[in-house]
Amino acid sequence: MPNDAPALPRPDAILFDLDGTLVDTVWTRIDAWLEALEQSGLPTTSDVLAPMIGLDGRRLAREVAALAGRPIDEARSEAIDKLSGEIYERLNRPRPLPGVKEIVAAIAAADIKWAIATSSRKDQVKTSVDALGLDAEPTIIDASHVKNAKPEPDLLLYAAKALDVAPGRCWYVGDSTWDMVSAVAAGMVAIGIEAGSAVGPEALRSAGAAVVLGDLLELTDVLVKVTAPSAAERR
Repeated sequence: MPNDAPALPRPDAILFDLDGTLVDTVWTRIDAWLEALEQSGLPTTSDVLAPMIGLDGRRLAREVAALAGRPIDEARSEAIDKLSGEIYERLNRPRPLPGVKEIVAAIAAADIKWAIATSSRKDQVKTSVDALGLDAEPTIIDASHVKNAKPEPDLLLYAAKALDVAPGRCWYVGDSTWDMVSAVAAGMVAIGIEAGSAVGPEALRSAGAAVVLGDLLELTDVLVKVTAPSAAERR
């Protein structure tokens, strides 16, 4: 466990973001948004988009439009979000980030429930999940399950309910500030991962991360230590 990491409680469930946390897709996501917004008459830059990645796509479209001084309605934001997803699927060549199989194995060994909770649209998720190469498809909670995705806590609370675990007994692992904000709002332990993130560790900490780790291999080490039986339990 990193020297500066606080003592984390043993989780009953671990929830993961997808893009930038389990798969290295954040910059592909940014490229898709750049193309979609350009086609929609709302050109922007990667510097503007990077800190927005992780937001509900409809809200992201509205934020960019507002910055351009051209507010859009819900229908327009839905259309732009859908276009971005279609472009993303065309561009997406996902690769698992370091430690995916190790953390899944450690979760199984500790007999802990887990799921993916992502703001992505349902039709954008399959390619990235398939790229993880897992033995069985995990529980997936996507943006179609709730009216308001991240940074609202609804998605995470829905996932905790689906796993039948109290939110306060969950870790939420993500790479964006919006992941951290959503986790804190849901009453979960927010854990930031740097490996696939478009923002730095200080941004994750400022957004509420209890700890920021370099990658999922570090998270595996943390989980193994947290779930190791005590001396009394080994007797």
